[in-house]
Amino acid sequence: MKYKGVIFDLDGTLVNSLHDIADSMNIVLKRYNYPTHSYKEYKNFIGSGIRSLVEKSLPIKHNNAKQINHCFNLMIDVYRDNCTSKTKPYDGILKLLDHLISRNIRISVLSNKSDEFTKKITHTLFPNYFDPVIGLSIETLKKPNPFVALEISKNLGIKNEEIIYIGDTGIDMQTANNANMYAVGVLWGFRSEEELIANGAKYLLNNPLDLIKIL
Repeated sequence: MKYKGVIFDLDGTLVNSLHDIADSMNIVLKRYNYPTHSYKEYKNFIGSGIRSLVEKSLPIKHNNAKQINHCFNLMIDVYRDNCTSKTKPYDGILKLLDHLISRNIRISVLSNKSDEFTKKITHTLFPNYFDPVIGLSIETLKKPNPFVALEISKNLGIKNEEIIYIGDTGIDMQTANNANMYAVGVLWGFRSEEELIANGAKYLLNNPLDLIKIL
């Protein structure tokens, strides 16, 4: 198969955003005198959007709709000021992107992070690399719903089966398979090899440049 496009997840795939996300959420929790969480714990909270992160972070007895909304809005405000403080591309990512572009392979970003932050982080750290860059704006279209991935395929004029979808979570692998794209999991992200395989990863990358082997 000759692949003509690659869709990347953002958090845990292109960038290590763990510290900025965790630090921001812990600021919110401290405002309410709630217990905070470790970076290791946040690895399992990330992947389904900020509202889901908030729900998973709150203590059970305060996990109601009203408090989730309060903390969600506060998290948005805090994270807006901190989303690029410590977040950086993983080693080898920029070399991979340059290689893909040199081969005229179209590259895009699709994330469950809010569209505002997905665009801000991507355009700050990877100016002029990706088109399109799409984050979450409608909850019902959240991955693993393949709708947005299929729209990207359509807009690029590339068949689904000619696109590689790369991510670090089971949700990403489900998205790829739901869209009939080639599911590639990364082992440097926030989830385990077992989760990726269980959710349909067709190929696993130990480092970004490993992708060249299947192009």
